[in-house]
Amino acid sequence: MQLRVFGRTGMQLSVLGFGCGAVGGLMVRGDAADQERTIARAIAAGVNYFDTAVQYGDGQSEKNLGRVLQKLKPANVAVGTKVRVPPEEVGRIADAITMSLEGSLARLRLERVDILHLHNPITGTGGGSALSVRQVLDDVVPAFERLRQQGKIRFSGISALGDTTALHQVIDARAFDSAQVVYNMLNPSAAEELPINYPAQDYGRLFDSTKAAGVGVVGIRALAGGALSGSAERHPIAGAAPEPIGSAMSYDADIDRARRLLPLVEEGFAASLTEAATRFALSHPAMGTLLVGMATPQQFEDALAAVQKGPLPGAALERLFVLRQAFSGEAR
Repeated sequence: MQLRVFGRTGMQLSVLGFGCGAVGGLMVRGDAADQERTIARAIAAGVNYFDTAVQYGDGQSEKNLGRVLQKLKPANVAVGTKVRVPPEEVGRIADAITMSLEGSLARLRLERVDILHLHNPITGTGGGSALSVRQVLDDVVPAFERLRQQGKIRFSGISALGDTTALHQVIDARAFDSAQVVYNMLNPSAAEELPINYPAQDYGRLFDSTKAAGVGVVGIRALAGGALSGSAERHPIAGAAPEPIGSAMSYDADIDRARRLLPLVEEGFAASLTEAATRFALSHPAMGTLLVGMATPQQFEDALAAVQKGPLPGAALERLFVLRQAFSGEAR
């Protein structure tokens, strides 16, 4: 398993990370034996980053990950979790973050986590589920720093969701060590300019900012929540079709555009769309660790096999660029 240096942290994380989210569902609704078998297999294959959150099954993902890691007792794995400050707690952000982390540590059976990510979207003015740039820099950052000084977290991060300008401002402030960034075949804008009137959020080459700030990148939504399988079929324990992030405004539209990328498979660049999507996300050097969620042990094996084939070749990336041009001007 290839290891990549993770920003300025000095950590070396496996290029394939283990996503414990609710969309795939294995760590929320899966069979306990399957959870243990898949995590053991991942560790044996060299995976050393496990990513969870309070919101995944209302703590169920953290509980299950904690149970399995305590049983397996692996050496040198990194665990990341997240905190989402609810709207009613914005007047006491520091207390809300501290209480949330205490609950996470108890469920994970750990004394500290390696990365704590802010799970709220970030916008210019905040409101609703979002926090403003000022709230993040003035309230969240000091709260995270106190937890670091207390030895309860090693590094801090954000989920880079919200308004593009706000995300750049927070990353440019160099107050966080990690950013979870949307990057996939339907929306590569964290790395490159989008065509005019392209139907996706433009993240404004966010990788340029993360690199300049020494911020490690955790790749999220590599499969666009499953849409980049090209199939609407979902495994029984998988979550419902997720709300799209950064791409089309509907999951069905994402699936439709994903199917229009099938020439990558038909022309022999990859054995499947999911393989192509996984290898695409690895192709950018800014990618630190790529999260792939799963419903079954076999889906982990598929992701591992794709990663072992390495990044997509240049010819495949050029073909993908041409195919994507056709999306310009379509309704998001």
